[in-house]
Amino acid sequence: MSDDLIAKYGDARVPRYTSYPTAAAFSAAVGPDEYVGNLAHIAAAGPVSVYLHVPFCRSICWYCGCHTTITRQDAPVADYLDVMKEEIELVSFAAGNDVPVKYVHFGGGTPSVMKPQEFSALMAKLRSAFTFEAKAGVAVEIDPRTLVAPMIDALGENGIDRASLGVQSFDPIVQAGIKRLQSFEQTERAVAGLRSAGVSSINFDLIYGLPKQTVQSCIETVRLAAELRPERFAVFGYAHIPAFKKHQRLIDEASLPDAKQRNEQAEVIAEELQNAGYQRIGLDHFALPDDQLALAARNRALRRNFQGYTTDDCDSLIGLGASAIGRLPAGYMQNHVPLGLYAERIAFGVLPTAKGYLLSEEDKLRARVIERLMCDFEADLGQLSSGSGFDTGFLVERNDRLGELMADGVVTISGERIVVCEEARFMVRAVAAAFDAYFGSHGHTHSKAA
Repeated sequence: MSDDLIAKYGDARVPRYTSYPTAAAFSAAVGPDEYVGNLAHIAAAGPVSVYLHVPFCRSICWYCGCHTTITRQDAPVADYLDVMKEEIELVSFAAGNDVPVKYVHFGGGTPSVMKPQEFSALMAKLRSAFTFEAKAGVAVEIDPRTLVAPMIDALGENGIDRASLGVQSFDPIVQAGIKRLQSFEQTERAVAGLRSAGVSSINFDLIYGLPKQTVQSCIETVRLAAELRPERFAVFGYAHIPAFKKHQRLIDEASLPDAKQRNEQAEVIAEELQNAGYQRIGLDHFALPDDQLALAARNRALRRNFQGYTTDDCDSLIGLGASAIGRLPAGYMQNHVPLGLYAERIAFGVLPTAKGYLLSEEDKLRARVIERLMCDFEADLGQLSSGSGFDTGFLVERNDRLGELMADGVVTISGERIVVCEEARFMVRAVAAAFDAYFGSHGHTHSKAA
């Protein structure tokens, strides 16, 4: 792939496509009433996933793009968890108190900022409000720097089977540039503790495109991380959006790698992980060959949601907490972002839905196409449109963006089957954008494609 194409598509700012449409299309016209109306039917649609957003950290990492609040005190976290329990009750009541739960994911922020007893109480509230399946999976995002032994014990006692640890980079120069100092030994202790508590699947998050990051530092980070043998890796490109995340202005932009360097870093990370025995999954995930994620990829059963690539096959996701996004068969619902407004709505006995989006049949078809492209690097448009009431012509005819990708050799089309060329797979988000009817119409800033 030429440097010109890497620069052209690597510098393009496109969504990560963890949903379609993306949150940029959400509207305040969809609110609590629509959410309540759709929750009433959620149990009949099969088992659901639950996402709980814990928007607190002890310190700010300069690269962070999450909705989070920095606090050194425990009281704000405890108060927030009390409000979240009330939200759980409101959702459970609206859904009829008999919703089957297959997966739970705690995200943030830093969920492990909770006290062990607070985490146990929150799990107890979930289990009393919903009907957990016998083998329901529960995952927690963890900052190894603040993980303590009592919290590890609480995770084990509550049946946590998956943990995702932020690593980003082990290079001390890079760590200093993003204000996140984390030693290999801290990460090693966290992994050992989680393993002893019965956590069977561990994921490491790595990031490329960080300030002062080099190909060699990426190689060294992967080799160190692979020594700990996590089941999975998620590898993300740093999204520099200082207009939206003001703390990112603390990063020296001159020290950020360009599109070509980012691509080199991404590819060397992928090469090192594959050399270490990990299978590449979709755009940016890696898993050991016997991991469920790898099996799903081989069986063309891989899915994509707000956590990235996943084996989660639920059609509904209940989002709990400030800024959390839920997905129902009818569409998306997002809670208020400000903590005070979130708590105020719940205090009035109202679900804190700020905005959302109700899906049309065309949206659902485009979502299926984009998901398959993101997961399989190809999509059978005829098969995906079967029964939708649409033919495939409107997806490809007069699609200038798709035509340009074909002319550049990024994709090929044979009949109704579109395939991303193997050497251009890192550009798959740009290909997905060709089927996004809303891309470019909202003025929203996205991350770079590579």
